This record gives sequence, C-alpha cells and structure tokens, in this order.
Amino acid sequence: MLLLIGFLLIGSTLRAQPTRTKEEFAAYCAALFPKIQALSADKQYRQILDRYAEWEQAYGALAPATKQNFSNLLADVHYNKACYYALLKDRPNAVRSFERAVSSGYRDYNHAKADSDLDFIRDDKGFRQQLAAIREHGDYVYVLQQAKGYAAKDDQKLPAFRYQDADNPQLVALRKTYKLDSVAGAGNEVSRFINLLHWVHEQVPHDGNRENPALRNAQDLLTVCQREKRGLNCRGLATVLNEVYLAMGYKARFVGCLPKDTTDQDSHVINAVYSTTQQKWLWMDPTNDAYVMNEQGQLLGIEEVRARLVDGRPLLVNPTANWNHKVSKTKEDYLYQYMAKNLYRLQCPVSSQYDLETRTPGKALHYVSLVPAAANVTPSAAKTRQVGPVTFTTYTTSSPAAFWQKP
Repeated sequence: MLLLIGFLLIGSTLRAQPTRTKEEFAAYCAALFPKIQALSADKQYRQILDRYAEWEQAYGALAPATKQNFSNLLADVHYNKACYYALLKDRPNAVRSFERAVSSGYRDYNHAKADSDLDFIRDDKGFRQQLAAIREHGDYVYVLQQAKGYAAKDDQKLPAFRYQDADNPQLVALRKTYKLDSVAGAGNEVSRFINLLHWVHEQVPHDGNRENPALRNAQDLLTVCQREKRGLNCRGLATVLNEVYLAMGYKARFVGCLPKDTTDQDSHVINAVYSTTQQKWLWMDPTNDAYVMNEQGQLLGIEEVRARLVDGRPLLVNPTANWNHKVSKTKEDYLYQYMAKNLYRLQCPVSSQYDLETRTPGKALHYVSLVPAAANVTPSAAKTRQVGPVTFTTYTTSSPAAFWQKP
C-alpha cells in the first residue's frame, strides 16, 4: 500500500505557478493529491511522477516562510516517488527517492518495512542502509535491545521507598466508601489485584485529551468523574488504582513509562503492586485493563516484561484488555509497539501515599528514575526543579535492583 498524502482544503487549479501564497498552495495540493490517487488506481505511474515533478517545482518556488508550512509534505512526496519508481522497476531512482525521503524527515520505519510497493528495492544495499537509519523510530524492541541492559553495579545511594499504611484515615474512608473489600472478593491475592484493576477501569474512562482535576486523590477524582461524566488521563487512572491498592493494605506504586526520545510526549503511566505470595512486583494497567503473563499464564512485573521483550521470550496479554471498551488490546500493538517504546526509562515517586498528586503550594515531591546504561546518564544524588508551586527532586539510577527493591 502506498503512503497517501491527504489535504483537507478544497482546491481548484493544478497549473504550476511561479509562486503561491499559503492558501493558494494548500488549494493546489488539495486538488493535486486526489488526482494522483486516481492515477495510482489506474497504474499510471509515469504520469504520477510527472505530477510530483510539477509539485516539487511549485514547492521550490514558494517563499521561505510559506515553504515552512508544507515542509512535512516533502518527505511523503519523496517516499511516494520511491514507491512508484520501484513499481516501474527503476532501481536507481527508487533508491535515490527513498534516500531523499529520509533526508527530508521520513521516519515511518514500520510502514517502509512492510510496504510491498518497495519490494523491488528491498535487497538494495542503499535502501537497507537508509531503512536501518530510521529503525529506532519504529522498531522499539530493537531500541530496547540496543540499550544493552542496566549497569551491573550502581553505587548511587537512593532514598528508601515508602508506602502509606492502610490505617491512614483517608485510605480507610476510601475503602469504606467504595466497599473495596467486596470489590476485591474472597479469592487469592492475585485475583483481588485483578478485580480491583477491573473495577477502576470500569469506574472511569480514559481521556488523554484533558488535564486531570485539581484535587488528585482517588476520592475526589472518582467523585468529580462521576458527577461530570468525564474521564482521566493515564496518570489519573493510575493514581486512583494506586490509592485503592494502598487502601487495601497492598504495597503499590504508579510508574511512569517513558520513551528514549525525551521530546516524545506520548508516554504512559501504569501500576506496580507487590505480591507477597509471589515475592515480586506485578504489572497492572487501568487505562487498558491489562496485565501481562508468561507462556504458563503467570503474571509478570514491569521489569520482567521489559526483559522478555529484549530477549524474545513469549508474552501474553489478558484477552479482556481494552481501551474504553472500544479497542481491544493485543500483545502486538500494546506490548511490542506502544509499551516497548515506553519502557526505555521508568520513573516513580519515592513515597506512595494518598493525595500525592495534588499540586499544593510548597509541596516537595521526590522521584527515582531508572535508565539503561546506554542512556549515558550519570547517576546523580539529586536534581531539583521548580514546576509551579511544587518542587520536584529526581534521583537517577541504572540499578533495577535498587529501583525494584522489596517493600
């Protein structure tokens, strides 16, 4: 399948002009690209390449300020040219166009890897080199594998992680108000963890497009969401589940899962709850109602999942995993794509407690970040920054044993 370029504005003319305004060029693109798609359906590849040459001439004639508004299209045009040249079995021009796509910012590794239109040049050395150059922008398991694990030893001394006792008055009230004992059920420890996960997932939908309410504890978040019929982002949902676990006497944390690319704002937050029967942390994701298992059906923790992604051992996701009951979550998209991207760095608060997330003036929050050795981040005693009314202090380690210390 070709990478199709869409434009929402309705255009009129296809005749190239020496220069165009932003609006004129947008209209030109909006008229041209559907024509190209129609020619593609008829396999008129030479005509398409002529049209793209016209587009490049018109784009090159734009004023620099106007050109910036359409620079994202340039990589797609070169990519599509590579596809059409490959379909015409013109290897030199196909490879050259793909190289220009990459140099212009094309980064969709997974699409290029699977696109059958490029099969004619797939064994070409130049093509393989360019594909390898963008691999870390889509093959996230590969990125984890290249991270080369963690430091064998990390002498950085971290603060001890703390977990609020279930007899805290707010936690007691949370447990009573929502009848959490009944929700958890009378089964074994793991079944209670899962029942509480399901309950939080059913109480509040995920909404990643809104800020969480100002009061960010489980009681207030649940109340506001029910009253306003609204959702929470992944951090808000993990906050609720974390405090639910604490209220039931379970040691738990919410864990920020972050990509290698520090400019990538698409991260995720899930929970880790400690199983005393299995003597390890377990993965719980209230956004997707998900937990992860090995091939024997045994539940795994975050570090175990990451290690299995790296070395290729089997992973399973519970069949009921879903996003807002609209999209089922499979291991392919959930683990090998989305979470593989977001397991490069991990971060969690030193203190797991009720109302930790509410940003009150003068509050001081302490976090620990776990980074792979390949990140070349020197473990630090502490780095402090001020964000609004709150002071954040972050410790960095490359020791999973220190990060995942038993409670």
